[in-house]
Amino acid sequence: MPATSAPSDRPQLPSLTGLRFIAAALVFFFHASLIFISMNPFADEDVADGFRWLFSKAGWMGVSFFFVLSGFVLTWSAKPHDTITGFLRRRLLKIFPNHVATWAMAMFLFGGAAIPLAVWLPNILLVHSWNPDPRVHMGLNAPAWSLCSELLFYLLFPFLIRPVLRIRERSLWVWAGGMVGGMLAVQLVTDFLAPSSPDAPGTDVTVWQFWFGYNFPPVRMFEFVLGMILARLVLSGAFTRIRILPAALLCVMGYAVAMAVPFLYGLNLATIVPVSLLICAVARADIERRPTVLRGRTMQWLGTVSFGFYLAQQIVLTFFRKTLMDLQTYSTPVGIAIVAAEFVAALAVGWLLLICVERPVMRRWARPRAKPPVVPAESPSDRQLTPAS
Repeated sequence: MPATSAPSDRPQLPSLTGLRFIAAALVFFFHASLIFISMNPFADEDVADGFRWLFSKAGWMGVSFFFVLSGFVLTWSAKPHDTITGFLRRRLLKIFPNHVATWAMAMFLFGGAAIPLAVWLPNILLVHSWNPDPRVHMGLNAPAWSLCSELLFYLLFPFLIRPVLRIRERSLWVWAGGMVGGMLAVQLVTDFLAPSSPDAPGTDVTVWQFWFGYNFPPVRMFEFVLGMILARLVLSGAFTRIRILPAALLCVMGYAVAMAVPFLYGLNLATIVPVSLLICAVARADIERRPTVLRGRTMQWLGTVSFGFYLAQQIVLTFFRKTLMDLQTYSTPVGIAIVAAEFVAALAVGWLLLICVERPVMRRWARPRAKPPVVPAESPSDRQLTPAS
């Protein structure tokens, strides 16, 4: 097994918490700018189209960031003597309470009685992204589709961590390149072998292409495993030394490329390398104790509420635009004020989810259970996640 420091000896990475909020904000502005579902509040067509164009790839980039970050953080914090049951308990308690709360909110606000069982049941169980029907995988609270992928990541992580930790240091870059190559292969298959189906609204591709190339959980495993490998590269000191500002500028360049390439290749492929560089650059800044804006009190608070903010933002946008405004559009100054109000409201709901749902649940049930006086025989479900360092 490669030599790595014990989790207790590894520095905390608070700047990644702050960076998490920026990714969540990108997803918010992407959804707020959508014209085809009438989220965009601007009456001036040029302003509305400019808003949509500016954030047209922001959602894709933000979600890709979350998937890579999940692999990175879970590998960084993996405990040698953790158990599969203990790990899964903590991760499920992290996502399901907030998900159930926002699911109930969406059902209450948007006519749950009229939503068919085939839509709401897979949604609450977080299996709806396995269904290619957009009425299912994008039904109710649309951002929850990504939790289906996260759930798959968590279920597979205990079985992936050992092989990833055993990769030889000199082979890590090859494996990282292989993950990017896998992402390219997915989009090539999606592009050239997709069956004919209706056009996906608001895109340049078909319903099947958008689902398989973006929503289908197994194809997002490449980003998650890439994040795991990136954590190994940083832990071993083998990752290229790059500062945050150059990495951020590369993200801007990658975003520009995503806007220029064919639709499928702009979903996550064009931005994956810059996003990976930025995550590692921010992590290295914390390791080297260099000050960053992301470590400030405000950014830490925003990063802490980002999960609830992410899950609540589509509900808030839909409530504002459909319930309160009846899909009307407004002058540019009023439209800006509306987007700002929606942003603040989504933050408020995210904060309420944090203090009323997430923290109480994690404090009550996520703590390690006290060890019994007599250690029972090891069961398959209690195997260690990683070998002892």
